[in-house]
Amino acid sequence: MFRNSRNYKKWVAGAALLMLGVLGAGCGNSEKVDKKVVVEYWHINSENFGLATVKENIAQFEKENPNIKVEEKFFNGYMPLMQGVQASLASGKPPAVVQIGYNYLSYAADNIPHMTIDELIALHPEDKDFLSKNYEPNILALGQYKGKQHGMPYSISNPVLYYNPEIFKAAGLDPTRGPKTWEEVEAFSKQIQDSQGIYGIYIQEPPDSWAQEAMMFSNGAQILIDSNGKLRTDVDSSEVLEAMGRYAKMVKNKTAMHTGYEEGFQAFVNGKVAMHIGSIARQSSIQKNAKFKAGAEVFPTYGNKKRVVFAGGNNLFVFAKDTEQQKAAWKFIKFLQSPKALTEWTKGSGYLPPRKGVAEDPNGLAPILKENVMLKAAISQLADVRPWLSFPGKNGLQIEQVLLDAREAMLSGKMTAEEAWTQAAVKINKLLE
Repeated sequence: MFRNSRNYKKWVAGAALLMLGVLGAGCGNSEKVDKKVVVEYWHINSENFGLATVKENIAQFEKENPNIKVEEKFFNGYMPLMQGVQASLASGKPPAVVQIGYNYLSYAADNIPHMTIDELIALHPEDKDFLSKNYEPNILALGQYKGKQHGMPYSISNPVLYYNPEIFKAAGLDPTRGPKTWEEVEAFSKQIQDSQGIYGIYIQEPPDSWAQEAMMFSNGAQILIDSNGKLRTDVDSSEVLEAMGRYAKMVKNKTAMHTGYEEGFQAFVNGKVAMHIGSIARQSSIQKNAKFKAGAEVFPTYGNKKRVVFAGGNNLFVFAKDTEQQKAAWKFIKFLQSPKALTEWTKGSGYLPPRKGVAEDPNGLAPILKENVMLKAAISQLADVRPWLSFPGKNGLQIEQVLLDAREAMLSGKMTAEEAWTQAAVKINKLLE
């Protein structure tokens, strides 16, 4: 109706300006989004295992680095995460930063395209002394393979035995100490079952065999043996069969619980099982969620045999392909490795800090470590810690799965311990060939 009037011309001009303004605003926002580098961060930290701190650290990092957006993604264990990484690489859309379990170091280094930490530092000459100044050689070794720093050691843990003093007292056991040997674990569990009608112990069963491997090695097994350059396994040895046979018998007698990782953990914090062998990284969650004040002991031994526990946790690997993303990934890794972020990480997850000086900082972790009996147990057995066994070659993931399948077959009662691990040895030796 304005077609022949000056008002129409004004309306058109106004509409055009309005449209340009809208488009201009849209383009401006788009440019800001485009300039933001997205760093996808994959991890294994659930709500009961440090997720809140993951999100808090990301929020702080984004506040300090407004041009970088971090998108976190949770996986229920290192095996599913590794499978996810392989699928993402096949699709051409890999995540930028990923927590790779120490037991997958050689597999990831050999088989998955990535940017080493050495290569990342080469892009940042100002950081050439970052590793040597801030980390002990044995810690850096957790991420080294064939002379290169493939991963950045981040989360460090070892397994401890948590226990419920209230159940111990009710069962007629000393509430001030847990079992020191596997013989005592078995005896305590039976006494608890007989008197209280509940499970004595739950040994963690995530999609890895970290705790079970510590049981095997502490009884004198090797699992991976190099015979004149040829690799073989001894998961069918008498040491393995003795350790796993005791474990299977306890599950059959209902003195030990066999269930999923989170279910077993919840059973412990809810007072449905008296003891739990799990990562020290769960101590923070236990303190927050348990209806009792839990105690902790070092990992049990087999008589006088030397205790062997593995460095659990993960390296940070970089799979980003774009240069800007790689630089942003390094910024994010450096932030996660900062004393403040590591202090929050230990408080929120229970992992031990990899960087020098963090644990001794009087304004940081030192007061906490001094009073925390759970962390004391983990720190006291650091001399018994070894790098987590990593199966080399293209069949590394399959070998890990064989171990998990043998555990399940044995604990579910489908096979005896001898049948499960004898068959596992045959399969693993074929895969090692």
